[in-house]
Amino acid sequence: MRTILLLRCPDQTGIIARYSALICDAGGNILRSDQYSTHPQGGEFFMRVEFDWSPAPEEQAAFAEQCRVHAEALGGSVRLYDARDRMRMAIAVSQYDHCLIDLLYRVRAGELSAEVACVVSNHEVLRPLVENDGIEFVHLPVNAATKAEQEAAFLEAVAGRSDFLVMARYMQILSDDFLRGYGKDVINIHHSFLPGFKGANPYRQAYERGVKVIGATAHFATPELDEGPIIEQMVDRVSPRDDVEQLKRKGRHLEQQALARAVQAYIEHRVIRLAQRTVVFE
Repeated sequence: MRTILLLRCPDQTGIIARYSALICDAGGNILRSDQYSTHPQGGEFFMRVEFDWSPAPEEQAAFAEQCRVHAEALGGSVRLYDARDRMRMAIAVSQYDHCLIDLLYRVRAGELSAEVACVVSNHEVLRPLVENDGIEFVHLPVNAATKAEQEAAFLEAVAGRSDFLVMARYMQILSDDFLRGYGKDVINIHHSFLPGFKGANPYRQAYERGVKVIGATAHFATPELDEGPIIEQMVDRVSPRDDVEQLKRKGRHLEQQALARAVQAYIEHRVIRLAQRTVVFE
């Protein structure tokens, strides 16, 4: 049984030795261990340990309790995950299909160990693509007058059946009420290298500024537009010959890569939120 341990606590001596001994005493074999400390900016410590073991059910419970007790003694918190568990992912999309196609392919190919709970869209055009994979497609059209009603239906469609939500070029701004009501992580892909070129038409903005690289940014959605903690970014060079349409073509590939890498890191429990930043273990 492969297990992932995530620890967050104030930085201090002996943390790695303490948990390594716990895992060893439980018969576990550590496969990977990653650590990060914010010292001297505040002295917070983060650790992700992946290990194999073959516990009986009662041993699992005892080990989890030991981990909790040690974390409390360190002034922090710990979480344990079974690496075999598949997270349930809901996807929101509008009319651009490239990120959606990439995510569905990676799930189908086993590259992303997740289940797609449903796909929600404010347009009908992608229904055949989604239903061809045997996935429920939920069409929820929206305009300014119906936004509150549409978001209520959106919440009903995803809240109880997904562990997180991915905005795969969903060209609507999720309201504060929606984000609070959902209460789980929402990952968005923005078609620029944030914090530059926020909002609409970032490729046009980039072209007009004569940038030498363009990028795409996967980040957690927050009430502040395009301000959420960044998970992944990808960039590509810009040629003097590139017009706006060529930038968009390059950008689509970057968006696919950045979003897929962010989702993979998230479902592998390699992402820890830290205020306006993230710690992403390799």
